[in-house]
Amino acid sequence: MLLVVDNGSIYTKQLTDFLTKKNFSFEKYTPHILKLNSLEKYESIILSGRRKNDKKINEVNSKIINFSIKNDKKLLGICYGAEILALTLGGTIRKTKSIQKGNETIKILQDNLIMNNSINVFESHSFEISKLPNVLIPIGKSDNCNYEIIQYEKKLIFGTQFHPEMTSDGNDLIEKFCSL
Repeated sequence: MLLVVDNGSIYTKQLTDFLTKKNFSFEKYTPHILKLNSLEKYESIILSGRRKNDKKINEVNSKIINFSIKNDKKLLGICYGAEILALTLGGTIRKTKSIQKGNETIKILQDNLIMNNSINVFESHSFEISKLPNVLIPIGKSDNCNYEIIQYEKKLIFGTQFHPEMTSDGNDLIEKFCSL
């Protein structure tokens, strides 16, 4: 069973529609109603993007990330989900010079389990990861961002600065993640 944590992204519906179309069994909760003691029942977790900064959302997502690391749960952080992954583990984020919105090509930097070739994706963010903690490695970059796809060393924990739910290449990434 997959858990989708809906942090308020306007693109979460595209994510859940895709998961439904591919017959992935999932439950969706917002951080405000999610019971953290229920995390054990999920095989994998997807953290959606968000619309606004919220202390409670940040706290809950950080707890989910730490739980995933400690318990070897698969995790995919999308946009904000990647940013909070980096922040939770000691990285930093910064405001981008301009809003990143539109199509982008991601170059894959090293072999990984979720994407092997360059991919075309959709960006929609005004913050980005500026420094990775030592345990996170960059596995994809674009002309505008060095940390488009990140992975926790030797764990099935990933982050994407872009919104994979918005393009067919991104959907392939989500499908590969869910099938790991």
